[in-house]
Amino acid sequence: MEELHIIQKIVIMAPPLVFAVVLHEVAHGWVADKLGDSTARSMGRLTLNPISHIDLFGTIIMPLFLFFATNGRMLFGYAKPVPINPYNFKDPKKGMALSSLAGPGINMVMAIVFSFLLRGVISPLEDMFPKQSWDVIALPITLMLGYGVLINVVLAVLNMIPIPPLDGSRIVYWLLPDKQAAMYYRLEPFIIKGFMYLIVLDIILNMLHVNNIFSVFGFLSMLMTPILRVILSLLLGGNIM
Repeated sequence: MEELHIIQKIVIMAPPLVFAVVLHEVAHGWVADKLGDSTARSMGRLTLNPISHIDLFGTIIMPLFLFFATNGRMLFGYAKPVPINPYNFKDPKKGMALSSLAGPGINMVMAIVFSFLLRGVISPLEDMFPKQSWDVIALPITLMLGYGVLINVVLAVLNMIPIPPLDGSRIVYWLLPDKQAAMYYRLEPFIIKGFMYLIVLDIILNMLHVNNIFSVFGFLSMLMTPILRVILSLLLGGNIM
């Protein structure tokens, strides 16, 4: 999207990002509600209204930083987590695991839907319109759908990494025996705090144009790229990454 103006890039990239992170959180709360925990519903979080899900750092600060740090090539963030009380589930470990799976699950469903719209609906229509009309009307939609596939796949893969507080850690917690699960749970606050410090350090050093050997974004990119390449190639075709 190098040829687009910065405002055009934001207009194209922001809607699928907001849609992806909001549905991710709503899916957590919806499944939790079905399993017996109505906390998210009682607090008004089972809504598609983005305002109810805005997190100052994850929805505003980090996306803007990444967008400007990468010259508009990347826009990424997260929404405010929905509240879930595991003690309202019949089986707290299983309930948390299933509720956590719902977020990445809905992201993959959205990625598949966007891929179908892009490759099965939009692309076949291209030859039916004059190029000038196509560029004005359909090109922004095409770019938006493509980014919708990308952001949803990234969210799904990222959240399945078994590092607290990512969704994959809830799966690990469910699978571990009770004693090991309790130890794993006690480590979570320290892991979260450590990652937050590293993310803040990463942002500051990037702003100062200083190389950071402890880059969280670099580590996650190295971890996720092989998986992302396979999934995106299947959904979008060709050599994506």
